[in-house]
Amino acid sequence: MEAFSWFIHKYLFHGPLWFIHKTHHGHKKGWFELNDIFSLLFASIALWLMWVGHVTLDYRFWIGTGISIYGCIYFIFHDWFIHNRFKAFKSNNLYLKGIRRAHKIHHKSMDKYPSKEFGLLIASRKWFKQ
Repeated sequence: MEAFSWFIHKYLFHGPLWFIHKTHHGHKKGWFELNDIFSLLFASIALWLMWVGHVTLDYRFWIGTGISIYGCIYFIFHDWFIHNRFKAFKSNNLYLKGIRRAHKIHHKSMDKYPSKEFGLLIASRKWFKQ
């Protein structure tokens, strides 16, 4: 899921879907942003896949489950830890600090280009050094 997410983020969100994703890179005017529509879309796809594959637990069920698990991880890492949508998650863990640094570099640009570090759980080694 991380590779798929990286690809979508780099080539779709910072490509033809920038008009939606740019709300995530701009200054916040409220708790929700237009970019949150992507979470609803992916959750809908995951639930649909799980529903159509639930009787025999075929590949669709497991793809939907994978998307759902990644969505939960995304919510915890991205919304809660990195962007502090809930003010309760602090850590001195080197991995978490590196991920936060990489994401801050990604948001350094308020424009579509240039941008770096499109992943959520994997980032360049340089952000993990003290």
